[in-house]
Amino acid sequence: MNTLPFAATTPVSVASVGLRARDGEALARFYKDVIGLVEISRQGGMIALGAGGRTLLEIEEDASATPDDPRQAGLFHTAFLLPERTDLARWALFARDGNLRLEGASDHLVSEALYLSDPEGNGIEIYADRAPESWTKTGDGIAMATNPLDFQSLLATMPEGDEGWRGAPENTVVGHVHLRVGDPATAEEWWHEAQGFETMARYGDRAVFLATGGYHHHIGANSWRSAGAAGRDPHRAGLSWVRLSSSNATQEKEFADPWGTLIRVAPA
Repeated sequence: MNTLPFAATTPVSVASVGLRARDGEALARFYKDVIGLVEISRQGGMIALGAGGRTLLEIEEDASATPDDPRQAGLFHTAFLLPERTDLARWALFARDGNLRLEGASDHLVSEALYLSDPEGNGIEIYADRAPESWTKTGDGIAMATNPLDFQSLLATMPEGDEGWRGAPENTVVGHVHLRVGDPATAEEWWHEAQGFETMARYGDRAVFLATGGYHHHIGANSWRSAGAAGRDPHRAGLSWVRLSSSNATQEKEFADPWGTLIRVAPA
């Protein structure tokens, strides 16, 4: 496959995520060994990891940071989008054979996904999109759900004699980032006004999904565990920032959402 997934071709997309780690080396090792990212560069206490020569994750060590708190605003998960469904099948077998502790496996209608957490509690989604032309449009955006993943159907995509998982494929990207917020309605308004995102779906009043260019979502925001959360403590481990790539930007700018989460917008 020579082209990036649809998620990365929209006017604004997710470029990379920054994490503050209590043990940067250990966390980087996890993302290399389990997620299949490769080290691209390091400087001081910062380690950049990615795929296909693109940085997707930057880990900065801060041994004095306090552990993240899932009840506070921050990162719900970073979602790594694999180019093909077969890639997800390969990773699923890798996870099974490595006895990885998965926390979920879902069919979202628009995508299929597996969930886990890194050693410092940061959520991770590994997923593959269904073809955009198969997505069901609704009056409010795109139909999404959380149904059980059909592993038998997924694994049937692997050809006989397949070599299996060999690390994140070249065109792996961060397809979306899901945030913990105190109030999804407030988050929705901010993403509309500050970033020009459109609402694509809602799960009641506890989660909202936003995007540009017709993607199902580049940003998710939920209050499932963080309802009423106040501003984020900058000394906590976990999410440092989210970097967006924008075809309209001429220079990098930094914003803060209502909970102090840093959103960096850089030229595409």
